[in-house]
Amino acid sequence: MKLFYTPGACSQSPHIALREAGLAFDLVKVDLRAKKTEGGDDFAAINPKGYVPALLLDNGQLLTEGPAIVQYIADQKPESGLAPKNGTLERYRLQEWLNFISTELHKQFSPLFNPAAPDAWKDTVKGNIARRFAHLAEHFKTHQFLLGDTFTVADGYLFVVLNWAKMMKLDIPAAVAEFHARVAARPKVIEALKAEGLA
Repeated sequence: MKLFYTPGACSQSPHIALREAGLAFDLVKVDLRAKKTEGGDDFAAINPKGYVPALLLDNGQLLTEGPAIVQYIADQKPESGLAPKNGTLERYRLQEWLNFISTELHKQFSPLFNPAAPDAWKDTVKGNIARRFAHLAEHFKTHQFLLGDTFTVADGYLFVVLNWAKMMKLDIPAAVAEFHARVAARPKVIEALKAEGLA
């Protein structure tokens, strides 16, 4: 498998999942502004959507969209515990969290990274993020991870989004910050950060 990534972007979530699962893969760095891979290939020809993550499978198919990719990775190594078994209520809980992170947190950050976005819009977005963080804080008062005491691919995704919050100097409730620290201390997470030149 080959993961197309940009350091610190949402592609870090499947990068963490690949390492946690112990799967063999190659990393291909992408310059999203130039739409070129580090080898000079036209990334738009590889992924017409033009963004990361993209996972090139061994059969030549390309899989995109982070929540789909991380579930695919987890299902390649079910014994890793990175995702509950398909068809169980717990698997739907995982999908519930992946959707929450994707729609209620991840996409909220887009205007914060856009220098042309008006300040009033950014202030509104920061308020939205703060409310989502308050929900997470309540959850983490009684849970180590999103699905209880077991690390899953959803935790890796949330970790990446929380990195952006730290970069933007947003207030992170204590219980959420403690979760972030737990994930940051995982050996495979440290490996992923080092591989992306971020640790």
